[in-house]
Amino acid sequence: MSNAPLICTVLDDYQTCAADLADWASLAPRVRTEFRQEPLADTTAAAHALAGSDIVVAMRERTPFPATLIDQLPKLKLLVTTGMRNAAIDVAAAKARGITVCGTEGVGRPTSELTWALILASLRHLEAEMANMRAGRWQTTLGGDLFGRTLGLIGLGTVGGQVAAVGKAFGMRVIAWSQNLTPQRCAALGVELASSLDDLLGQADIVSVHLVLSDRSRGLIGARELAAMKPGAVLVNTARGPIVEEAALVTALESGRLASAAVDVYEHEPLPPTHPFRRLSRLVMTPHLGYVTAANYRSHYPMAVADIAAWLDGTPVRVIG
Repeated sequence: MSNAPLICTVLDDYQTCAADLADWASLAPRVRTEFRQEPLADTTAAAHALAGSDIVVAMRERTPFPATLIDQLPKLKLLVTTGMRNAAIDVAAAKARGITVCGTEGVGRPTSELTWALILASLRHLEAEMANMRAGRWQTTLGGDLFGRTLGLIGLGTVGGQVAAVGKAFGMRVIAWSQNLTPQRCAALGVELASSLDDLLGQADIVSVHLVLSDRSRGLIGARELAAMKPGAVLVNTARGPIVEEAALVTALESGRLASAAVDVYEHEPLPPTHPFRRLSRLVMTPHLGYVTAANYRSHYPMAVADIAAWLDGTPVRVIG
């Protein structure tokens, strides 16, 4: 029987910080941990890079694990994802292969905080005005206001509820809609329940998306829905890219139908260099930073180490599926 350590690969360590945020050495000598900074381009690249890995730690949904990839990783025994939900992992395929999938917990507010950073950056034209300052110029834009305006939330779960509370603090009227949203949930948060998605879109000055990606929500905001928004409204998406049809959003911004938009999530990530979003002056973009905070990482990575240790001891924790 071999005494060689198991190989653990920590994926998508974009900030080169994972090694310092958890006690990976505590897994030795049973496990040797390796860290990858560069994203894997596709399934073929992932299969090649992970061929020797017994354990993989995935940061959220940066690297997809469909059945086609899982079937090409015969050594894989444990897959740990940060967070307790990961739509990019085919958990059923992993389970069928005898691979344990575990998750971690995180802190609950970073995405709602980023949502407001994007809303304010969009309304107050911060990108353009910062560029003005660096170029030696002074103010050239006229900012929008929050007080007295209507904030429309598509989804009123944990993140949506946090965004609602801040909107009310700014003196905004807040309305919300989702397929399963109840009057009781709205009443508990002091939010008005819109009668339909079209009703919300027709009233809101700012529309912010806070739904889980599913078959029902994929493509929920397309050309028809964007046309139903108030002229000059702002759309914000910090949920998942495929909920908003990207081509339709490009058209709405180029035509001036929307005053601006702000997005943190995309159909394909990292965003391709030639993507049309990159040429839009009315679009505020961030590279999926919603969960990327020191507190979140300091929760995720130590829990990933704990998941691995528990699995090694035959008592896996936070198992998904």
